[in-house]
Amino acid sequence: MTAARWWDGTGDAVQPGARILVCGGKIEKVGREAAAGHGVRVLDLGERTVLPGLIDCHVHLSEVANTALTDALSLRTLAALAPLRELLAAGFTTVRDLGGASQEPLAVYLRDATAAGSIPGPRLLVAPHLISARAGHGDRTSLAAGATELGAVADGVDEVVRHVRSDARHRADWIKFAATGGMTSPSDAPDRPTYTQAELDALVGVATDLGLPCATHAFSDEGIRRAVSAGVRSVEHACLATPDVLELLARSGVYLVPTLHVVNIFLEQIDNDDFWHDKVPESREKLARHADTLRRHGRRVSTCTARVAFGTDAGMFPHADNWREFPAMTSAGFTAHRVLTSATSIAADLLDRPDLGRIARGATADLIAVPSDPFRDIEALHHVDFVMRTGHIHRAPG
Repeated sequence: MTAARWWDGTGDAVQPGARILVCGGKIEKVGREAAAGHGVRVLDLGERTVLPGLIDCHVHLSEVANTALTDALSLRTLAALAPLRELLAAGFTTVRDLGGASQEPLAVYLRDATAAGSIPGPRLLVAPHLISARAGHGDRTSLAAGATELGAVADGVDEVVRHVRSDARHRADWIKFAATGGMTSPSDAPDRPTYTQAELDALVGVATDLGLPCATHAFSDEGIRRAVSAGVRSVEHACLATPDVLELLARSGVYLVPTLHVVNIFLEQIDNDDFWHDKVPESREKLARHADTLRRHGRRVSTCTARVAFGTDAGMFPHADNWREFPAMTSAGFTAHRVLTSATSIAADLLDRPDLGRIARGATADLIAVPSDPFRDIEALHHVDFVMRTGHIHRAPG
């Protein structure tokens, strides 16, 4: 493969003259050594910039727009096919699905189907469920529904341990839990923790024993502190976190996935009655109460020293728009280099996949191309027109 420019996933700028030899789904040679031998196909991408495949560390495919948790599994599976295609076409060759309230481990089925090539899509790493306290962020039980509970609800040490082991039985890659309330759930508060330290220690402890890293939905300080103390690997959102707690993440080696674009969406719609008519009424009230703090979320995150990994919360908005996280990050004060590494090498480090997010000898051949230099114009990442995943071309120019 040749192109005018390339970026390796770590460097401070693009380099001229991309030459990359791919063999058996791996990058075999890079640079001048990558000479095409006899019978080797040469793919010339012209004036494009080649980059490593992008990684979104926070998506939801189990709960897609226009479907409900009470819909048949087959219907929700079919609804996930279009987002999978959209994510891959946009250059996201790997995504981490962080579960939801679906009773079935739908994300696991989607992961296995994409891995087998049965359906097109990114490589998936999945948490089957969002483990939540009753009346917490992941509890979708309606008061009108009687005794039927909806969501992976668990209270107390015994129940949280049972849910972790159940997700391990479903062959989870990750464990996800809610350490605080959220904005879109009716019976909790984003500035309140929902699990005790003992519950979180047990939850993360058994996950660690099973070799499973943990990600936590956590908006505010005390829930984040407890999750960090328990040994969580990534904190999602942290929208109300103070600078001191963000620096705690840095000192503790915990990754931060700040999901800026989805926060901006909600803030932009705060006065739009049509936007809120089909949403939980409490959501708008909570958003208004915390609006000033939420508006400063991006700036607080961009000035902290925690390792920030790219994640969007796609599923809360159309998956095809997840590229908008890139300009949201630069608008908040992130450098182009920090934004780009967040979606490549740093995201790969979070996922413990050093073979991803880099263009280097021996790396997995996940490669994309854009028409211009994303260091000069971050919105170039909205114009991906070449996608290779594990050496297979899924999108080509023209």
